[in-house]
Amino acid sequence: MSICPRLEISIDKVRHNTKTLVDSARRHNIDITGVTKVFCAIPQVADAMVKGGVKYLADSRVENLMKLENINIPKWLLRLPMQSQAREIVKYADISLNSELMTIKKLSAAAREANLIHKIILMIDLGDLREGLWQDKVEEAVEEILKLEGIKLVGIGTNLTCYGGVVPNSENLGKLSKMAEKLEKDFDIELEIISGGNSSSLDLLEKKGMPEKVNNLRLGESILLGRETAYGNPIEGIYQDAFQLVAEIVELKEKPTVPVGEIGMDAFGNKPVFKDKGIRKRAILAVGRQDVNPSNIIPVDDKIRIFGASSDHLIIDVTDSKEEYRVGDEIRFNLEYGSLLGLATSEYVYKQIK
Repeated sequence: MSICPRLEISIDKVRHNTKTLVDSARRHNIDITGVTKVFCAIPQVADAMVKGGVKYLADSRVENLMKLENINIPKWLLRLPMQSQAREIVKYADISLNSELMTIKKLSAAAREANLIHKIILMIDLGDLREGLWQDKVEEAVEEILKLEGIKLVGIGTNLTCYGGVVPNSENLGKLSKMAEKLEKDFDIELEIISGGNSSSLDLLEKKGMPEKVNNLRLGESILLGRETAYGNPIEGIYQDAFQLVAEIVELKEKPTVPVGEIGMDAFGNKPVFKDKGIRKRAILAVGRQDVNPSNIIPVDDKIRIFGASSDHLIIDVTDSKEEYRVGDEIRFNLEYGSLLGLATSEYVYKQIK
């Protein structure tokens, strides 16, 4: 019997999705950085991205970059560096994204100590209000960075949609492009990388609105789950089911849909509200909120409805399904970004590479 709950990962589908997006981006002179953080940098999955043609790999945690040490491709640290990890960062990341001058100075000292040149991409905030220098502070920062030993400024970048939900467009990414041109002219430098965001920039690329100077995108969700993230639309020609949750039925009974008795708080401090649908056939699965958010999973059997979950159990309605489910049977779910993140992180979910 197979191990449950498990996260099934199709290497072939990941490689296909990567190659399809890489080939599409290359037609616009754009290189792809494959983002590994949502699957905790499982090396076999990262290797499928490399075989699909990504130019770089990137993760937000040094611990994950350590797992990728034997994959021979330049690696980025996506999350702004912690000064306390400066030595580890210059050892395991070839490039890091930065916005704080004091941190860059710490990286400079660590790189000089290790006799290395650490490359950085300076992040610019174009309005999403996550990381990045405000635009009027960029030239001042670049002037200081260029004085530092052990550090090489190789590019500038921005992040959109992740915090403020700001959608990439020709105007905001146009500012990034113009800023790159101005920095190159004013400081007599060449910037190798102009990173125009993440999977949310694919819609703009498809509409041929990407400014010419932008030559890099950082893609995770689009490769892994087959969706662009500005509007959440599936991408034609690639798989949306490269990752699936499989969970086992541990109880199957007909019960009411409204609890009997006074309703107080649930295990998470919320007072639940129930809609009376009469007696329904309810299956309990051995996976819960400790592993995954039930609102971010989609049953492959479209007749199944999710009632809710406790920390250890997922409760579903199988009344309308054409399948005759039994205790011990497995139920499959497709995933959204948040659910993949939780499942990949949970030590209680077995990861099966196919």
